Amino acid sequence: MKERLEKIKEEVLRQIESSENLEKLNEVRVFALGKKGALTGLLKGMKDVAPEERPKVGQMVNEVRAELEGRLEERKAELEEFLREMRLKSEVIDVTLPAKKNQVGHRHPNTIVQQEVERIFVGMGYEVVEGPEVELDYYNFEALNTPKGHPARDEQDTFYISEDIVLRTQTSPVQVRTMEKGKLPIRMIAPGRVYRSDEVDATHSPVFHQIEGLVIDKNITFSDLKGTLAEFARELFGPDTKVKFRPHHFPFTEPSAEVDVSCFKCGGKGCRFCKGSGWIEILGCGMVHPKVLTMSGIDPNEYSGFAFGVGLERITLLKYEIDDMRLLYENDARFLKQF
Repeated sequence: MKERLEKIKEEVLRQIESSENLEKLNEVRVFALGKKGALTGLLKGMKDVAPEERPKVGQMVNEVRAELEGRLEERKAELEEFLREMRLKSEVIDVTLPAKKNQVGHRHPNTIVQQEVERIFVGMGYEVVEGPEVELDYYNFEALNTPKGHPARDEQDTFYISEDIVLRTQTSPVQVRTMEKGKLPIRMIAPGRVYRSDEVDATHSPVFHQIEGLVIDKNITFSDLKGTLAEFARELFGPDTKVKFRPHHFPFTEPSAEVDVSCFKCGGKGCRFCKGSGWIEILGCGMVHPKVLTMSGIDPNEYSGFAFGVGLERITLLKYEIDDMRLLYENDARFLKQF
């Protein structure tokens, strides 16, 4: 028994010394000390040892076990230290190399302008309201005084999902939905994505953005509209900006107008940017049509209001002097990082 024990000890120690990695060392541990290991097998043969010799043999086995366990731990520590040194050598950082720069994102020019517009109107007491992009034909047209067969429907080249459901062509439906709630007075703007079946070119896209505004209260007049838009233009384009109203027609409003601002590039003198006129068109507006108020459950004899709508991309192109709307959506980092 003693000879077998000594032979097992020598063999295990030899394997421990020859182990070159932790996986191999673990295999040696299982071979020597596992449930089916050499020492366990030796202990199972204790039944063949004389009773008076068993305590002595058991002590010898425990001593060998303790010695092997100690050497296994020492070898494990040696291998771990070796692996740590090798990893440190392979992971050396060359501090002379240039650092990697983090490419930090920033706001899109459309977002910058939209937030600026929202800031201006929120500062005047307006709230920002959103609505569905997939809209009922009723809210997109009929509730805005544009019944079936109206010529204005053809001008907008609508995307129809079904006979009664469309992709909204404007954010005006949000205004109707707000009026129907009956909480007066109303001071709101409705920014959002809209859709029209247009060919893609430098100034058109089938998907773009609008910001429309609405005020409903008692004794609202066209003068209130003019003062509001003049203040908006000064805040957005500069304190010396002037506004000019030209008669126009929109089914939603009566009377209606288109609004020009004095060219902020030349100060109204005439330049390439304003095509020599000194003025730049920016939006449409007007007093809310009494019929629209009635359809939304508001008494036009007691309340009046004005509405306006501006294309977000148009303002962005003007403000940053961009000559092609497609640049806003091509995701060219060279272009976007200028903002």
